Amino acid sequence: MAEDRRIRKTRRALRDALVGLVLERGFTTLSVEDITQRADVARATFYSHFRDKDELFARVTRDLLDELDERLRPAMAETAVGFTGKPVLEMLGHARQERDLYRIVLRGEGDGKPLRMFTEACARVAAEEFRGRSERNDVKPRIDADLLARVWVGEQVSVLQWWVEHEAPPMPAEEVVRMLLDLALRGRYWATGFDRPS
Repeated sequence: MAEDRRIRKTRRALRDALVGLVLERGFTTLSVEDITQRADVARATFYSHFRDKDELFARVTRDLLDELDERLRPAMAETAVGFTGKPVLEMLGHARQERDLYRIVLRGEGDGKPLRMFTEACARVAAEEFRGRSERNDVKPRIDADLLARVWVGEQVSVLQWWVEHEAPPMPAEEVVRMLLDLALRGRYWATGFDRPS
């Protein structure tokens, strides 16, 4: 038990050091020594947990995705039909709590690998959800679930990038969700101010 606590503490210190240093200097210029010095952790300890800084960043991103998934699952389970906005509200809340980590992931630091991990994981979950909703409601999708998921996740990633780069959110999360809900229900044509073509 005490060893587990020590491992978690070490990994948290390495995570915090990585995030802080990437924000200050960018990922490519960092060395393992920079990270261990900032974390006040011996290099040997670092290497007992991670092969290199890339593996640390990948682990930090996986942990972020696991936390996000844990928050999103209950919000997604609340509806059988469609977009309620609750998962997006949860994601924005998580992004605000973990703002610095989201910033470095969504900026594409680390050769873009963490961003690809984030996007792929979110697209996989979204596609599963879209397929499941279609099956539960006995409807045939008009657009391929994988394509639809990538469009949806691409929009979310872009909104998240914009949202977390501001020290204070440019608008309340609830307002973002309301607009995205309108977009999901009414479409881009309506969102840009046009009436539906007759």
